[in-house]
Amino acid sequence: MEKILIVDDDREIASLISDALTDEGYECFLAFNGEHAFTLLNSIQDFSLILLDIMMPDIDGLEICREIRKTISCPILFVTARNRTYDAMLGFEMGADDYISKPFVVEELVARVKAHLRREKRSLQKNNSTMTIGDITIDPESYEVTVNGKSVELSMREFQLLHYLFINAGKVVSKEQIFSAIWGADFTDIGTVAVNIKNLRDKIDKDNRYIKTIWGVGYKFVKHQEKENEY
Repeated sequence: MEKILIVDDDREIASLISDALTDEGYECFLAFNGEHAFTLLNSIQDFSLILLDIMMPDIDGLEICREIRKTISCPILFVTARNRTYDAMLGFEMGADDYISKPFVVEELVARVKAHLRREKRSLQKNNSTMTIGDITIDPESYEVTVNGKSVELSMREFQLLHYLFINAGKVVSKEQIFSAIWGADFTDIGTVAVNIKNLRDKIDKDNRYIKTIWGVGYKFVKHQEKENEY
């Protein structure tokens, strides 16, 4: 049974979400503050998805997300009353995968949770062979990434983005192609592609040797033997 962590200081909303997801066959765990959330994360560790409020009484949800992303790659969905675009972009930069504003329709929230979990399963079923380009190696089965032999922690979406660029190395892919392949029709904010590209560069390509922006078209992951060709 897939485990879902719900972190929200509003106990009524947390219970509402939990009841809806439990009815769909998921095992839900509730945390009403950041400290409790970290306790559950440290003790259980195999959550399939996390629903996280931003406005928390002790630790800001954005900070919780940033800490989670240091060790956990499962999808994180913000569910919050703060619906400004700036907050959404901050969430994506911290490693979130989706953003749902309160008040929300329970059926839509459940549908988004299911969509994220379906995409995770499909991703795991794809190419599971270790792949290496230059000094970057990825293992799609374990979701491990190394650069020059050193492990690098990526969020699930960042890993999926890197994997997609790997399998299309040498080709120019548009933002629309990336968005469709990784986020799919269930999501609407194509701006998250640029945010995740930036995060990926910061973690694995600070010298801009691999991920090239092809202005007006999209992105290209440059193969090792092509690294000297700048764009």
